[in-house]
Amino acid sequence: MRLFVFLGVALSVYAAMHAVVYWALRPIWAGAPRAGAGVAAWMAAMVAAPVAVRLLDRAGLEAVARPLARAAYTWLGLVFLAFWPAAALGVGQLLASGLGALLPTEPLRLRTPAVAWAVLAGAVALGGYGAWEATRLRVERVRIASTKLSRSLRIVQVSDLHLGLLLRNQTLDRVLRTVEALGPDLLVATGDLVDAQIDHLDDLSRSWASFTPPLGKLAAVGNHEVYAGLGQSLAFLEKGGFRVLRNEAVAVGSDLVVVGVDDEHAPGPRPDPERLFARIPAGTFVLLLKHRPTVVPGAAGRFDLQLSGHTHLGQIFPFRLFTKLAYPMQHGLYALPEGGRLYASRGTGTWGPPMRVLAPPEVTLIELVPEEPY
Repeated sequence: MRLFVFLGVALSVYAAMHAVVYWALRPIWAGAPRAGAGVAAWMAAMVAAPVAVRLLDRAGLEAVARPLARAAYTWLGLVFLAFWPAAALGVGQLLASGLGALLPTEPLRLRTPAVAWAVLAGAVALGGYGAWEATRLRVERVRIASTKLSRSLRIVQVSDLHLGLLLRNQTLDRVLRTVEALGPDLLVATGDLVDAQIDHLDDLSRSWASFTPPLGKLAAVGNHEVYAGLGQSLAFLEKGGFRVLRNEAVAVGSDLVVVGVDDEHAPGPRPDPERLFARIPAGTFVLLLKHRPTVVPGAAGRFDLQLSGHTHLGQIFPFRLFTKLAYPMQHGLYALPEGGRLYASRGTGTWGPPMRVLAPPEVTLIELVPEEPY
């Protein structure tokens, strides 16, 4: 029932965004009712297309689902980009009409063909830039010094890659080349490595398995592992050589313990900080893998560094303003009041629209180094 309510709200909001964009662009086809009807029919089809993609994918019709997904999610990104100037145009037109009603002058007309073409051209140009930015993988470097460490460790974090219908071998090959060049001792994945149906991604599992850092590969469960089907998601990760930490801790070397917790959408009991942290020897550096950049209740002060993702930094500006409301620690390194730090990644791939605007993808190199005690 909750799924149907969410789906209904999401589709209603998406349809309303289309209505605003249609209103703003209507001067382009003014006087051509057939063209307007065609645009309206296309928009209606695109509102329903993401649902159709999921249904086709689940039915095993990948050959149909993939091209439809590329069209539907590219269009989704363009609508997002066109909506903001269209909404601003609507507000401006309301203000101009109100001012015109008060003054003995002709109301200012903001919705003109020239303005409509500018909105459309701007959205297409930004969409093209966003598609390019989504391929410009950056390496972010974080250096943490601690008296708990006896030697330096290089840890690489990937997050929110969303391998599935759209992101496949080309994307993963680019990520793996970047990761390998960094020479990590340990590779960690903080959730959402997969998206949608993944029973046809065996070649990607083999690509992951071909990379074997000295201290191995560890992963935590994100919400999209759950959406894709937790069983097949775990199988995909394990075939790729990852050990998935599901509310458990594992010692890595002599003075590092890595704890991984499930996303809150995963079935089963919630993480128990007492059980997770109580048996870790004092003086051990504790690294926590958690998909969402929030602190598990009761875990504050029990770890040295938490690695997270999930927000994508909004992925397409200005959505970061909204993701920040839910996740204030949405990008970068934060010192926590109770001790320890949290690092939130922008994510390594894309979800939905295959584009990023002012939120480039990242692979993160975390360098843990010994610090002499005072």
